[in-house]
Amino acid sequence: MPVKRTLREEFEEYILSDQDRFYRLAFSYVKNSDAAMDVVQESIMKALGKLDSLRKPEHMKTWFYRILVNESINHIRKNKRFSWEDWEETQLTAEDRDIPRSLDLYQAVQRLPPKLKTVVMLRFYEDRKLEEISKITKSNLNTVKSRLYKSLKLLRDYIGEEEAG
Repeated sequence: MPVKRTLREEFEEYILSDQDRFYRLAFSYVKNSDAAMDVVQESIMKALGKLDSLRKPEHMKTWFYRILVNESINHIRKNKRFSWEDWEETQLTAEDRDIPRSLDLYQAVQRLPPKLKTVVMLRFYEDRKLEEISKITKSNLNTVKSRLYKSLKLLRDYIGEEEAG
């Protein structure tokens, strides 16, 4: 007979199994390895502190992503904004410099307003469904769709500017 796991045990297993994804998402916002780890750690601590208040355990993953995105945005608000050029010089390896098209796209995503960026990051970098994104961002599904389409249009415009420039 299988042993029933507690919500805390399920949460800890989830955190351990997906920690790389959480780090990547936080890093996409804060652009600093140490800061991304701090954001993930702060998100985990906040979630553990509020785990008892989670009304629907089946929504634990969506709930945690919401905490992680909010903590990432809070970190940006609390700290000075960084310059893409500064990050690019210190973070890119020689191999990375050989892929300018993907960097152009990444840089374009970073230019998006936070609400649009969040939708793009969750949809394409984290492979989340629109319904999940709606729950994570506490937005109407049509709002998520609208933000996604607006983001894609802006990304096309941004990349077009970079290619023309």
